[in-house]
Amino acid sequence: MSEMITADLVDLDLSADTKEAAARALAERMVAQGRVTDLDGFLADVAAREAQMPTGLDGGIGIPHCRSAYVTEPSLAFGRSAGGVDFGAPDGPADLIFLIAAPAGADDAHLTILSSLARQLMNAEFTSALRSVGDPESAAALIRGDEAPAASTSEAPAARTSEDSVAASAAASADAATDSTAPAPDGDGGSDGPFRIVAVTSCPTGIAHTYMAAESLENAGREAGVDLVVETQGSAGFTRLDPAVIAAADAVIFAHDVPVRDKDRFAGKPTVDVGVKAGINRPAELISEVRGKAERGEVTGGATPTPVERGGEEGEGYGSMLRKWLMSGVSYMVPFVAAGGLLIALGFAIGGYEIKSAPSVMQHFVWTQTDSWAALMFQIGGVAFGFLVPVLAGYIAYGMADRPGLVPGFVGGMIASTINAGFLGGLAAGLIAGGVVLAIQKVKIPKAVRGIMPVVVIPLISTAIVGFLMFVVIGKPIASAQKGMTDWLNGLSGSNAILLGALLGLMMCFDLGGPVNKVAYTFATAGIAVSNPSDSAMKIMAAVMAAGMVPPLAMALATTVRGRLFTETERENGKAAWVLGASFISEGAIPFAAADPLRVIPSSMVGGAITGALSMSFGATLRAPHGGIFVVPLIGNPFLYLIAIAVGMCVTAALVVVLKGMRKPVAGGTAPGAPEDIAAPAADTKQPVAA
Repeated sequence: MSEMITADLVDLDLSADTKEAAARALAERMVAQGRVTDLDGFLADVAAREAQMPTGLDGGIGIPHCRSAYVTEPSLAFGRSAGGVDFGAPDGPADLIFLIAAPAGADDAHLTILSSLARQLMNAEFTSALRSVGDPESAAALIRGDEAPAASTSEAPAARTSEDSVAASAAASADAATDSTAPAPDGDGGSDGPFRIVAVTSCPTGIAHTYMAAESLENAGREAGVDLVVETQGSAGFTRLDPAVIAAADAVIFAHDVPVRDKDRFAGKPTVDVGVKAGINRPAELISEVRGKAERGEVTGGATPTPVERGGEEGEGYGSMLRKWLMSGVSYMVPFVAAGGLLIALGFAIGGYEIKSAPSVMQHFVWTQTDSWAALMFQIGGVAFGFLVPVLAGYIAYGMADRPGLVPGFVGGMIASTINAGFLGGLAAGLIAGGVVLAIQKVKIPKAVRGIMPVVVIPLISTAIVGFLMFVVIGKPIASAQKGMTDWLNGLSGSNAILLGALLGLMMCFDLGGPVNKVAYTFATAGIAVSNPSDSAMKIMAAVMAAGMVPPLAMALATTVRGRLFTETERENGKAAWVLGASFISEGAIPFAAADPLRVIPSSMVGGAITGALSMSFGATLRAPHGGIFVVPLIGNPFLYLIAIAVGMCVTAALVVVLKGMRKPVAGGTAPGAPEDIAAPAADTKQPVAA
């Protein structure tokens, strides 16, 4: 680690009182050493990572970190704060702060070294030595490993690396397998040896939390007398646990904030599934919990859902879990909406609205006739739209109960379509299916039938229950509610329609692709996801798309007319924002909102609300659910529609320019418009982002 930290990157008297100021102070040292090329661009990346999950840890530690294109070489800066800085840890402020910077394409060797630091942070001797060290040179040497902390009187063996753990456990399992006198594992940690646990840890960047959780779990396992082996799925890749180790394990712990790779390897065992910080902060509880599940015979029928899909770490409210379950279904549904909606819209554009009455292309298709191609597009799009409600319901259930929830979810969604219960029926079917599967999985099952549970028993029972409820109990009331909502939308006019447009515009610009944005977008697409949508539904779709185009277009305009208020990186992002905004990709404004949320987000919401209201008042309609300016030919009243977008764009750009111009320059800043607020909006849910 000699090239990663030097005395110049150590501040033993860090005076910052906020995590943003602390990150900036340490990052400035990296800039001075030529390790970071763009201070504000790098800090925006740090803030975006911090927005995904706070980086404060129990024990007074803060580890802001990211991978960034502005980092020239893997670097580490250390600060010690007398007053402490709040990084979101449950036990209070952090006094030991490590800023870890990795290049976007860092090699495995460097990332492995950074991960070894993360493991050291779980060593009380190491952190105690850092709190008492008297000069930067000694602190840097201690972190590099040139100086060892005072020897502990503990007789506990040193922690194994995950690779050593894998090798040792694999060897042990192999020895057990070849020993004819050894009894087969009985799954409860009986007399044949210690209780065996395999664990997987991972986090969005795969640099720090991944390895700290592994170290914490391994230490807790030794204290509990448990044979615990960890597979760390970090940025430097991962070494899969030997299948023999997994087969011999009595239980599984997942501590992760990104999906576990090859998760099916662990199916059929008692499992505890939590966020990565739970693995760091309460490993002993997790071990006790999974041992209890093993004693009760509770196993998973298949791969368990990720914390993102099932609601995150334990203790999160039901409202948050419900939102994430719904977003799981919506995220899988959106591609069907986009493909089907655009094909239907193209069919109308080529063949006119009478194309919906065309005969099946299987009966009549002439290669040289335009109408035949229009009918083909319309009918393919109609088939795609037929999947919307089943996919929504199926993947809501998947978000709750993973793969066992798919069958009852899809069947329940198809029933909702059949009885005209629409999207409300799909939402209900998905939630019911997921709940039924989770309830079935909690029933203690004899080992003899566990193998057929995910394939036969769970799909059979859950599908029968969901089908009964949808057909006999709740289907008709939901269908009536769906009809009432449709009639209400059809009756919207005048000021009510304008207010709805403004509200949807505010929602589209609030979190730029986050959950609130998704709610507005789903509301709009639900209205047009039928073969013959109402005029009001198409007006709502038009207003939503127009408002969603405003933030990136406004940021592009602002960087063009007042470039001096923005950093060089932001000006470059502004060029790309023209294309992203024109394509209805709201996420094009995220880099600007991440660096300056208190100015960019409110300004965007004002412009979006104005655009949404104008679009509704102009009576613009849209049959396609996506496409931006590229579907203007499919828009009703296209000229006024473009005016609505232009007005919102200019209002937002003007507000951003005025607010940034009123800001006092930051002392020591590197650019006239350097942002002083480092934060980020909700993570994007429209497109997956590589950690």
